[in-house]
Amino acid sequence: MEMKVIILCGGFGTRLREETEFKPKPMIEIGGMPILWHILKTYAQHGFREFVLCLGYKGEVIKQYFYNYELLSNDFTIELGSRNIEIHPKHLETGWKITLVDTGLNAMTGARVKRIEKFIAGDAFMLTYGDGVTDLNIQALLNFHNTHGKIGTVTGVSPPSRYGELSIHGDQVLSFNEKPDNQVNSINGGYFVFKKEFFNYLSNEDNCILERDPLEKLASDGELKVFHHKGFWQCMDTFRDYKYLNELWEKGNPPWKVW
Repeated sequence: MEMKVIILCGGFGTRLREETEFKPKPMIEIGGMPILWHILKTYAQHGFREFVLCLGYKGEVIKQYFYNYELLSNDFTIELGSRNIEIHPKHLETGWKITLVDTGLNAMTGARVKRIEKFIAGDAFMLTYGDGVTDLNIQALLNFHNTHGKIGTVTGVSPPSRYGELSIHGDQVLSFNEKPDNQVNSINGGYFVFKKEFFNYLSNEDNCILERDPLEKLASDGELKVFHHKGFWQCMDTFRDYKYLNELWEKGNPPWKVW
């Protein structure tokens, strides 16, 4: 049984209101394709092609996109009057199985994951957000998870700082490093692997936030390990991120394009 990948797609994306007024954040495009498509392509490249999308804000846009995907992505011949359609396949997204689940408009991340529990039949699953791209070796992440035996694994990333770094003593600046290449502390990169027992840490209540009590409790129980990723990672959190990712795509060979 293939491991399923849960993708959180239900947030309001308020810091990208320029783009999310009419569509959910995972549908914001990089190079003419939704960032969600880029995430699916990354997982599929590593052999994971079964997805569960947790929908919320404007989830109907995502449903319509995938419902019409074959027609939108391929040439086709239509016989008017009978509505018979012959699709002429040319895209490479074969074998993808996508389950789209309405997890509520106002649900927080933990509640969304809890509400798709019935769609997870295996002993473990992967989880990520619908707004981050990376060149992460997902198979290596899974291999690491399988070796330590704990319930959860989170990917730790150290993205370049956007701000100048000051080394100071009192009011004296000892050194100034404009946008250092890396930072000492890792942050949550959003690419998780969990044993199914993790659902016991989640609540069906709207206010269950994945990154608060569930993950904090998992860590305090000694059941959360980190997989360090030193390569490329970038979320699309602001309009500046949107422009940056599209600029990388337009230059050719964007670092997250592993397919």
